[in-house]
Amino acid sequence: METLFGSSLAMYHALKDMGKDVDIVIPGLPKTFEFLPGANEIKTEGKKDFSYDLGISLDCTDTKRLKCYEEYYENAKAKISIDHHGTNAMFADYNFVDPVSPACAQILLIVLNSIGTPITKEIGTCILTGIITDTGGLRYTGVTTETLEMAAELLRLGVNLAEICQKTLQTKTKANFELCKLVMNRMEFFEDGKIAFTYVTKEDEEKFNVLPGDHEGLVEIGRDVENVEVSIFLREIDDGFKASLRSTEYVNVAEVCSIFSGGGHIRAAGCTIHFPLEQAKEKIIDRVKTFIK
Repeated sequence: METLFGSSLAMYHALKDMGKDVDIVIPGLPKTFEFLPGANEIKTEGKKDFSYDLGISLDCTDTKRLKCYEEYYENAKAKISIDHHGTNAMFADYNFVDPVSPACAQILLIVLNSIGTPITKEIGTCILTGIITDTGGLRYTGVTTETLEMAAELLRLGVNLAEICQKTLQTKTKANFELCKLVMNRMEFFEDGKIAFTYVTKEDEEKFNVLPGDHEGLVEIGRDVENVEVSIFLREIDDGFKASLRSTEYVNVAEVCSIFSGGGHIRAAGCTIHFPLEQAKEKIIDRVKTFIK
């Protein structure tokens, strides 16, 4: 979810600059993104009468993942989806979906340029933040020369790349730091070290006063260990566990997650498993094992 804040705020500023009356509705803002221009304008609720002429979804595969703002979107007179997931359900009236793009914000920049929207420093800061967070600091598979050319274009506007990287990739909250220690201590390895597994419970979250965004980067800890192909991170929710998966070279984790009605990207995906911890652990590991060479 953390990757959508840059894109959403960039869209917000672009629409405001066009003179539109805009509500940006997202359930919860992590501290990580409080530095973004317009972050204080984010609402947790929209208009109670759902009277929107246009609903725009960013970085989202289907209406189920719109969560608490699904009604605002569904009741809008027209709907747009801008996304880069290969599992996108094409649920809008107008779908701008490119599964080859490494970042939703990259597609958004193309859309804004195509309609002649001036890219201000504020918009550029939000777009580059979206690109940086979606690509892990330009490290993930899928980054192209076009991505780097777009980044260069935004830097020429005066966008502060160092600040974006420092805020989104380097700075940890105290809760995130404590969770990092916890998941490393709990880390288990399977299939000759090719699968890494760890988890956190609701009790852990209460202990460390975990807030939205504090889970960021936890799944990458396992993937960054030598010889690990798939890293699995489970986070307890009311009806089971949210699973986040990352792969290194060849496993399509979106396909892994599809059996649990999840999805995402080839190297980064997620799903929900409606079982207690030990059963959830067994089911997801058994599924991943079938993909390991």
